[in-house]
Amino acid sequence: MRVLVFLDGSVEDPTSPQIRADDLGLQRGDGVFETILVRDGHPRELRPHLDRLRRSAAMLDLPEQDVHRWQRTVDEVLARWPRDREMALKLVCTRGSDPAGEPLAFALGTDVDEKITQARATGIAAVTLDRGIDEGLAERAPWLLLGAKSLSYAVNMAAIREANRRGADDAIFLATNGTVLEGPTSSVVIARDRTLYTPPAGIGILPGTSQAALFRAAQRAGWHTKVEPLRTEDLRTADGLFLTSSIREITRVHTLDGERLPDARELHAELVAAYESEYRP
Repeated sequence: MRVLVFLDGSVEDPTSPQIRADDLGLQRGDGVFETILVRDGHPRELRPHLDRLRRSAAMLDLPEQDVHRWQRTVDEVLARWPRDREMALKLVCTRGSDPAGEPLAFALGTDVDEKITQARATGIAAVTLDRGIDEGLAERAPWLLLGAKSLSYAVNMAAIREANRRGADDAIFLATNGTVLEGPTSSVVIARDRTLYTPPAGIGILPGTSQAALFRAAQRAGWHTKVEPLRTEDLRTADGLFLTSSIREITRVHTLDGERLPDARELHAELVAAYESEYRP
């Protein structure tokens, strides 16, 4: 099932052509996006996603994003989607076909892939891959757009294909000095001694909306949380290693670089329960 609504309020057929061949989002990946989980008719972390969309657009010198128009567009999609059916809702804004003209902006609702729901339940294998950047690069070279959620995801998808070639499901990027960064489509979280850790966004990674929600929930459940640099060895020696994102939620990594990690199924269940408590009425 798919539902397509443009920012101007028009509802269109997602199976028919809607985007010009010369759109700069298609031609150059010149645009930004967000992906939001909708469950029981409620989009999770909608405002943080919209805020991040605004930040990413500003980094690309796109026009300022109108949060209220996006909210109305999201509502239009929700009104056309069954409340009891989980949805992956993608918000996209490209530079359009004319750099001096109007951007192209739309919301697309689709079903959640079965592979993702399976990974939530059973966990995944991951490999570490060199991202080719150092910790200070984001500050030295803002034009590289590190930390922006842009449409330029070719490297991210190539990393997942490389992970697949190595017999794994996903990847975790490392800086040139071995510092842990993020996954191609996720944030990295480890658990150790009732404390959750995640790398700081300032090193050139995307601030995770789901990671932030997990940390809020964990704190209420009596956990401590810390944002600080991590090394590869931290991933291997932790009580649990997890990748978080809006659609995958909290996914357990059971194998890293071919090495089986400590069994964290009970820990995962506890964190998932705390996370889900964020969204109970």
